[in-house]
Amino acid sequence: MVRLLLVLLLIVFAGESSAETADYKNGSLIIGKYLEIYEDTSGSLTLDEVRKVQRFAKSKDEVPNLGLSQSTFWVRFSIKNSSAAEMLYLELAQPSIHSCELFEISESEVRSEAYTNTDRFSDRLIKHQNLVFRLGLGPNEEHSYYLRVIGSNQVVLPLLVRDREVFFETAQIGETINGIFCGIIVVMVLYNVFIYFSTRDRSYLFYVLYVLSIGLAQTTLSGYAFKYLWPNAPAFNSVAAIYFSGVAGVSVMYFLKHFLQLKENWPRATIIMPIIVVLYSISTVLNMTGFQLLSFRVVDFTGAFGALCCLVISIKLSRENYRPAKLFLLGWSIFLLGLFLFILRNVNVLPYNVFTTYTMQFGSIMEVVLLSIALADKINIFKKEREESQAQALRISMENEKIIMEQNVFLEKSVNERTAELQFANQDLNMALTRLKDAQTQLIDSEKMASLGQLTAGIAHEINNPINFVSSNIKPLRRDIDDVLEILDSYENIQNVVSLEDLQIKMSEIEQLKSELELDYIKTELDTLLKGMEDGANRTVEIVKGLKIFSRIDELDLNIVNINEGIESTLIILNYQMGNAIQLVKDLGNLPSIECYAGKLNQVFMNILTNSIYALLKDRQEDKTPTIWVKTWLSDPDNISISIRDNGPGMTPEIKNKIFEPFFTTKQVGDGTGLGLSIVFKIIEVHSGSIQVNTEVGEGTEFLITLPVKRKVSPIPDFR
Repeated sequence: MVRLLLVLLLIVFAGESSAETADYKNGSLIIGKYLEIYEDTSGSLTLDEVRKVQRFAKSKDEVPNLGLSQSTFWVRFSIKNSSAAEMLYLELAQPSIHSCELFEISESEVRSEAYTNTDRFSDRLIKHQNLVFRLGLGPNEEHSYYLRVIGSNQVVLPLLVRDREVFFETAQIGETINGIFCGIIVVMVLYNVFIYFSTRDRSYLFYVLYVLSIGLAQTTLSGYAFKYLWPNAPAFNSVAAIYFSGVAGVSVMYFLKHFLQLKENWPRATIIMPIIVVLYSISTVLNMTGFQLLSFRVVDFTGAFGALCCLVISIKLSRENYRPAKLFLLGWSIFLLGLFLFILRNVNVLPYNVFTTYTMQFGSIMEVVLLSIALADKINIFKKEREESQAQALRISMENEKIIMEQNVFLEKSVNERTAELQFANQDLNMALTRLKDAQTQLIDSEKMASLGQLTAGIAHEINNPINFVSSNIKPLRRDIDDVLEILDSYENIQNVVSLEDLQIKMSEIEQLKSELELDYIKTELDTLLKGMEDGANRTVEIVKGLKIFSRIDELDLNIVNINEGIESTLIILNYQMGNAIQLVKDLGNLPSIECYAGKLNQVFMNILTNSIYALLKDRQEDKTPTIWVKTWLSDPDNISISIRDNGPGMTPEIKNKIFEPFFTTKQVGDGTGLGLSIVFKIIEVHSGSIQVNTEVGEGTEFLITLPVKRKVSPIPDFR
């Protein structure tokens, strides 16, 4: 808009008379209204060519504002020194302009003095934050001047003429004000860094970042950063304001987010933060890729957008009576007021003076101080809230203590009542447990008596046969012995014979007696009877030996025994139950002796075999010969296996899952206690072995036992 207005002015005032001469008498003279301006868009005109140009436009503002531009502007003016000063200074009080050249024309002589954007601060003839020229203008002299200004961003031309005394006085004021500004910024940064490390509140971190970046941005815009901080980096100085403004904009938004707790108080407002970051990032990229003017416009737009967002957010939360938002709104409003006054000065609404020159610094100082106070107030609020919370917690604690005491009295009474009930119930349970143990003992004794009955019946049956055989041979043996004794007695009577004739008669009688008693038959019968009795005695000895092996009187001690012997002894005892009705198939392999409780394993074999015999005899099938297979083998070097299988009726899956449970039985009442297989399982478990049941209905049942050759755990004496 400003540039368009300038073009219109160039057209309207083209050909008009030259501007008036600026007459300096004392103090500071702003010569903006004495200027004539021409825009060289090509940037290629020389002084001689410009002096021939007639289309200079007269400025009507004390401080011409030509807007964002990269054109070259020629400024023509004349100055008359009506003071007694021997030397005057021309100051271009716009630190963002880094390239310009002054041509002083006196009569036929032309003198020039130039500054470029590549000059270090030390290259400047006058070490001032602004571009300052010495005018070779003595008292009562008048010279014409051409100022060539090369724009890079915002082109504002505050040109002031001062004598030496006023110049140094003004410079001293500027140094003092900016020194105070920088001092306050440094103090605020250091103080709040200390507070951050004490509280670890991220609001302080973003506040410090914002204060530091806004301070550097302001110092860059005022020219003091180039003078004191990076005097040898003119390239960085030309873009520093953009970068620091971007950091300041982003950090203030995130400070706002944490300080005002937007996630809790207004979550939708947090969407602004990434937008601000993206816009400032775009401006940085544009500046680095050579689009300086566009970069400045993006920065201006983002700054205005961010400032408006901060204002809206703080107003909204202030209306909700959120105290931190009110303090932020106050500080932010003062900052925006200083910025607004600075803008009004640049557009010539406000006069150009010391106050309007430093309004941004004043506003920034007030803002950072108020924000620091707001942070401190937030700490006080938290402290007060914590004290109130502690007081409330104390009240609640006291109320809880009172409730607990009341509850304790009630609970104590309830506990006493419940204890009495439990004691009574415990007595009942103890009596029930005693009765249960008695019943269990009776059942176990019953199981033992049943096993003992089987054992007694088996022994009686097995011993009865050989004993009967022996007893039946005794009578004929006695008869034969009597006959033999009678013959022997006849031979004894020979001693009484005195004559040969009587001897012959006696021998004839003896021979007749032998013939009558059938002595040869008696000899054969005696041999048969003695052999039968010997077989009966041997059979009895074998049965007694098997009984001894089965009973194992040392059953509570671990011994090294051969399992096959235990199986053989068990089969001998159960032989009477099987008789001729059940076929027995034995396949006892060559096994090593194992460490075990032999008597208890014999009980395992007897219980399993008894169940098989019961199943086969109870459910006989005409098309099958009831058969029991007993097989042993060495399954691996450390374990032996025993298989006891029958071709009986088998079991259903439901029965199979319950057979090892105590008191579970499928036998009729009086035929079993249901403890046999549970005892089997416990005995196998004590031996660190395993037992597996393979069965199907109608296909018989197999018990597969695996026992270690050497036990792996300590013996457990109670097998009940």
